[in-house]
Amino acid sequence: MKRVAVFGKPGNGKSTLSKRLASATGIPLHPLDSIVYKKNGEQVDRKIYDEEHEKLLSSERWIIDGFGPVDSFYKRLESADTLIYIDLPYLTSYWLVTKRLLKGLVVKPEGWPDGSSVIKGTLQSFKVLRLCPKFWNDSFMHRLEPISANKSLYVIRSISELDRFIDKHIK
Repeated sequence: MKRVAVFGKPGNGKSTLSKRLASATGIPLHPLDSIVYKKNGEQVDRKIYDEEHEKLLSSERWIIDGFGPVDSFYKRLESADTLIYIDLPYLTSYWLVTKRLLKGLVVKPEGWPDGSSVIKGTLQSFKVLRLCPKFWNDSFMHRLEPISANKSLYVIRSISELDRFIDKHIK
């Protein structure tokens, strides 16, 4: 495990798991939101994003959590040696996004970009969640199979699996 891509629907615990994984392994963590967004919450220019993303992918060890532009997402999956797909049920995803909002009114959510509005981000997460079934579906799993052929693939489908992942898979 040297190059780890952590991905899935909004609010599913990617940032929290990635932070715990980085702490347990010593692998540098690069939250994708930190290169997608400026400090004020606006998106960076696509060229700047692509350059930074390529720099990360060419490094020897990394954990990158998030999605980003689709073409860069698939490049990341190809470059990774370990894929962690967090695929919680939709009802759970909606609850976790709502919970993040409520908690975020008091404390900035883990992995949340500096300067980004929690309310605007939550509304965007709900919008993305409504669209997710068009991407995160059986067709995606079929596309993931050949990509993951010579890699470690973990698919997390419950909160309990998410909570136990580090203890179960990192020695």
